[in-house]
Amino acid sequence: MNPERVTLCSLAELGDEEARRFDVEAGGLVHQIAVIRLGDDLYALGDTCSHADYSLAEGEVDTEEGTIECWKHGSLFNLSTGEAETLPATRPVPVYDVGVEDGQVWLEVGQDG
Repeated sequence: MNPERVTLCSLAELGDEEARRFDVEAGGLVHQIAVIRLGDDLYALGDTCSHADYSLAEGEVDTEEGTIECWKHGSLFNLSTGEAETLPATRPVPVYDVGVEDGQVWLEVGQDG
């Protein structure tokens, strides 16, 4: 499937060092995605923890380690790769291409999920 580019919001709407959940419709599916802003860098991960059905966007972002923590059981996920770095999660979450153009945050959906 070819990726579909979707505009999410303006960059100003994303708080620094915070995660925000978006429900993105593409390819006939709804993708739940957590977008994290760290200064000028943006990351986009599948929002659902791979261990249990909890939103990662509700977790804490560690700017020094580049991780987000699942608020329910404490698993850490790498913002760049989606890899689970601590138990109880053992499987990665999907990562998505994300960027900014003309002050608008875009996301490409379809390459991973």
